Amino acid sequence: MNQAPFVYNSYGSWIRSQFPFRVQKISIDAGFSCPNRDGKLSYGGCTFCDNSTFNPQYCNREKTISQQLSAGKSFFKGKYPSMRYLAYFQSYSNTYAPLDVLKLRYEEALADPDVVGIVIGTRPDCVDESLLDYLQTLSRQTFVVIEYGIESVNNSTLRTINRGHDFECSERAILQTCERGILCGAHLILGLPGEGREEILHQARVVSSLPINILKLHQLQIIRGTRLAQQYTERKFHVFSVEEYADLLVEYIQLLPPSIVLDRFVSQSPRGMCIAPNWRIKNHEFTDLLTNKMKSLGAYQGKALVQDNVK
Repeated sequence: MNQAPFVYNSYGSWIRSQFPFRVQKISIDAGFSCPNRDGKLSYGGCTFCDNSTFNPQYCNREKTISQQLSAGKSFFKGKYPSMRYLAYFQSYSNTYAPLDVLKLRYEEALADPDVVGIVIGTRPDCVDESLLDYLQTLSRQTFVVIEYGIESVNNSTLRTINRGHDFECSERAILQTCERGILCGAHLILGLPGEGREEILHQARVVSSLPINILKLHQLQIIRGTRLAQQYTERKFHVFSVEEYADLLVEYIQLLPPSIVLDRFVSQSPRGMCIAPNWRIKNHEFTDLLTNKMKSLGAYQGKALVQDNVK
């Protein structure tokens, strides 16, 4: 029987292959907004969203980008003194501003001598040709990744969560980005209301058809104070247990081509903010559980694609 050379294409291994030194992301709040919050599309935002669930303490829009980077470096320097950094524009939609403003923000981060690249989190409806042309030029000089929040490939789901764009918008943005040779990431939430196992595995097949480089996944979390929390209180839709989610990911990962780098499987919001699910398991513990489960089953990334080709 053929033995898979790896269980999955991990971000940790991939990023080590990109640099001759250790790198760490430093999250930045560059003061941007979101068209789904400022009234261009909506004032409510996505039903699941609360940016404070993932902003580290040093990430504070009251500080300049340079100050946030300095605080982030102080936070991490004890671990690896020779560490270099990626400036991670994480909060809200980090391409949602005029191009001259975006250039100033990105280039302020890249002016830090310890910063070796940028990662830009944004929405697929917040990029245009001129921005992508600029980022194409920038990517020839330094490490650049654009991460798009896709969240779902199902347009009905996107309407339900008040996303404000359809999946075709995500496809266009991804294709335009990859055509320029810019590293492209995608983010998806598994278990959104109305999406069961078959819908989620269909999503994996759709994602596999896209030319993305990096994929982030995480389970649906119900965050206190969001519209999704109100909906959950009213009708208690299903959220995954640890075992259910791990079993689903085993199937999902086998449908993904080995070329896609898997950056994340779970997200854990602060306990006081998360209504459900109440897993009480650390991210690395879940990753270990998933990896061991895949090994025990002989599962690996792309296995289902190999079996389909044999058929």
